[in-house]
Amino acid sequence: MIEVVGVTKRYGSTVAVDNLSFAVPDGRVTGFLGPNGAGKSTTMRLILGLDAPSAGWITVNGRPYRERRFPLHEVGALLEAKAVHPGRSARNHLRWLAESNGIRRSRVDQVLEQVGLSSVARKRSGTFSLGMSQRLGIAAALLGDPDVLLLDEPVNGLDPEGIQWVRRLLRSLAAEGRTVFVSSHLMSEMALTADHLIVIGRGRLIADASVGEVIAQASANHVRIVSPQASALGALITAAGASVEPEAEDVLIVTGLDCRDVGIIASGAGLTLYELSPQEASLEEAFMEMTRDSADYLGDVAVPAGSPV
Repeated sequence: MIEVVGVTKRYGSTVAVDNLSFAVPDGRVTGFLGPNGAGKSTTMRLILGLDAPSAGWITVNGRPYRERRFPLHEVGALLEAKAVHPGRSARNHLRWLAESNGIRRSRVDQVLEQVGLSSVARKRSGTFSLGMSQRLGIAAALLGDPDVLLLDEPVNGLDPEGIQWVRRLLRSLAAEGRTVFVSSHLMSEMALTADHLIVIGRGRLIADASVGEVIAQASANHVRIVSPQASALGALITAAGASVEPEAEDVLIVTGLDCRDVGIIASGAGLTLYELSPQEASLEEAFMEMTRDSADYLGDVAVPAGSPV
C-alpha cells in the first residue's frame, strides 16, 4: 500500500503539490490522472524519495521508500523509459540493477523473456525504439519481483499489441495482490485497465473514486428516447423536472432522469417507446469536465459544424 498524507511540495514560489492525501491499496490497478502540470510526476518522485516533501509524509508498505536497503525487492518503478545508459545492452542494464540490489542473475533473463526482449538482449539500449525502451523499463520495474509498482505512462510508444500486453500484465499483477499505481493520459486505456482513479489538478485532489463513479458524475450522461409521441412525452418529462433536447423528429435526449423513471412516465401516459437507452459519458468526457478548471494549458480550436469531437 502507498499512503500519501497531507503532502505539499514547493519549488521556490511554485506549489507543485498542495496538501495532497490519498491511499493506493493492494489488489487493484489504481490510475493516476491529471492535466499536464497537475503534479503527477512530482508526486511519483516524492513517493520514490527522489524529492523530499515540503510538508506531509509518504509511506510505501508502512515505511518511507528511502529506508529500504534493497528497494527493488519491494518497489518497482518506471518514470522515464529513456533513462538508461545508451551504450549498455538491455541485459547489462538489468544485470547492473540486479547486482546493486542483491537480485540473482537468472532473474534478468526471466524478465527479458516476460517483456518480449530476449531476442534483443545484447543490443545497446540507445538503439531501441520508444516502445522497446518502455518494455525495458517495465522489465527493470519487475526485476525484484516487488509487491508495489509505480509506472508513469507505461504504454507510451507501444503498438496495439504492446498496449494490450501491458493491460493484461497490470491486471494480472493486481490479481496477485500487488499494489499497482499507473499514470496515463490515455483515458480509453485507463477505462479498460484501472479499477480505481486518483485525479489531481494543480497539485490538489479532485477525485478518489472508482472508474464507474467518476463517469457517473459526468453531465454528459443522458437517456436517449425514440417515440412516435416524442413531443407529448417530452412535455411530461419536462414537467417532471428533467431537461429535454430534441435530436430528431422522434428522438429526445433527456438529462436528469434515468431509464426507469422515463419508462414509468411513458407507461403512465400510454405512450409508445421504440427505444429507451442509457447513454454513458466516456471517461475522457468525464475527465475533461472534472479537470476543466484545473488545466494550465488550454487551446481554442474551431470545430466545423457536424464534425465529430
